[in-house]
Amino acid sequence: MPYCPECGNLLTGSTSRCPACGQPTDSPPPLSEPSPSRRPESLPLGDYVKTGWGLFKQYPGGFVGFCLLYLLIQAALHSIPYVGAVASFAVSTPLLMGNFIVSAKLLHGKTPEFRDFFAGFQYFLPLLLLSLVAGVFIGIGTLLLIIPGLYLIVAYMFASYLVVDRGLDFWPAMELSRRTVNPRWFGYFAFALLVVLLNLAGAVALGVGLLVTIPLSFCAVTAAYADLFGLQAKE
Repeated sequence: MPYCPECGNLLTGSTSRCPACGQPTDSPPPLSEPSPSRRPESLPLGDYVKTGWGLFKQYPGGFVGFCLLYLLIQAALHSIPYVGAVASFAVSTPLLMGNFIVSAKLLHGKTPEFRDFFAGFQYFLPLLLLSLVAGVFIGIGTLLLIIPGLYLIVAYMFASYLVVDRGLDFWPAMELSRRTVNPRWFGYFAFALLVVLLNLAGAVALGVGLLVTIPLSFCAVTAAYADLFGLQAKE
């Protein structure tokens, strides 16, 4: 089923423009949800982690160095009363999505540069709005017996990836991620749980292991995203 690349609205018929926002549907081509053949009965969780590990090993110094820099930035910001916490929230997602940008480049067979880790700031506003809106929804859902919040955490797993890779605004990205994940929610829940356990193992190793497990987690999610949505080829 095709969806508008601008607002994520479901397109029906052969109209040349999206009835919701007026975006031409002939250029760029509308987004499509993955076909049933790309939704296996059991998700290849081990393959995602294995692929992620392969990506990490191609640029270990960059991933570890950036993760260390990210943690130092967060520590410095949190040392500033009041304003620091706000700044930390604002820059966290754009910084973390640098892991996706670099791992996607590696998946395309390209050589990344360290500055690519900061390319997420090109999408600062939609990523900030996504973090705010999704955070509010997840917070409300968590208050409602926890389960709705847990559902949304998994459902929005790929939303920030869609903002960066497809250039979607925050709401279409959230909706496309939710619609796509929903039919296989339990499979992606198991994958998310595996990622959490991976980082818990990293934290047990005096926290030093997080320098590997955090970027490895993003590499694994990149592999899952590429399998589900495909990656846009970028320079």
